[in-house]
Amino acid sequence: MKAENIQLGIAPIGWTNDDLPELGAENTFEQCISEMALAGYTGCEVGNKYPRDIKILKRKLEVRGIQICNAWFSTFFVDGKREETIAEFIKHRDFLYAMGAKVIGCSEQSRSIQGTTKSIFKEKPIFNDEDWKKMAEGYNELAKIAAEKGMKVCLHHHMGTGIQTPEEVDRYMAEVNDDVYLLFDSGHLYYSEGCQKAMLGVLEKYIDRIVHVHLKDVRDEVVAEVKEKDLSFLEGVKKGTFTVPGDGVIDFKPIFDILEKYDYKGWMVVEAEQDPAIANPFEYALKGRKYIREVAGV
Repeated sequence: MKAENIQLGIAPIGWTNDDLPELGAENTFEQCISEMALAGYTGCEVGNKYPRDIKILKRKLEVRGIQICNAWFSTFFVDGKREETIAEFIKHRDFLYAMGAKVIGCSEQSRSIQGTTKSIFKEKPIFNDEDWKKMAEGYNELAKIAAEKGMKVCLHHHMGTGIQTPEEVDRYMAEVNDDVYLLFDSGHLYYSEGCQKAMLGVLEKYIDRIVHVHLKDVRDEVVAEVKEKDLSFLEGVKKGTFTVPGDGVIDFKPIFDILEKYDYKGWMVVEAEQDPAIANPFEYALKGRKYIREVAGV
């Protein structure tokens, strides 16, 4: 890949987990961003231990050569919480703008089961036509609000939500306007479909509207256990569903090839939520960085 096109970041979720705060409770913010820098990353997303004072956060990051590239935002348009979602989004947009980010990764969390004890494969929400209309209208509005600051909104397709499968990504992309974009997550698509072909199909189909990339690997044996025992998303995380690129079943070379073929410019972010007491976050950050350097050449 062309190094000048790519910025490489890592998510703090490997150090401190937002959905399961007990995972990584012992790890500090300063440790997290210092180890990110030491492992060779230049950017990150935002975790639950990050200070929200912009001056403090900027100073802590800049001295380590790290910048904020994105931060998760939950939307609830399908649940009818349009006004509340938009009000919170404006605050979130302004924070990310001040931190220098160009994209805002969102997830439609209405009826999501990702943080519950429900079976991740058997009890995910399914949106009806009215749901899709509410979602699209909301995201079209968010895109306008983001554009006021020269930013782009992208949706993070996610296990346990109403936009998880390739078919649901298709529906999302068809429903929203062209100025609403997609966050491509290798791990969530592979987890959902259990195959590389489906994952790569989404990437190539929508590459022109993908503005942010999450590099996440998957362990097939854990997914098999999650299916067999009807486990929840978070139970799977604790058992090790996800890992860094090069440590699971996904072959990332075709992903890098597609991104290079279509001249993708932007961030690639390693995101691999694991139990840091089992998977040392610094060691795994180094492992992922080494793999990307060897396979993608960046």
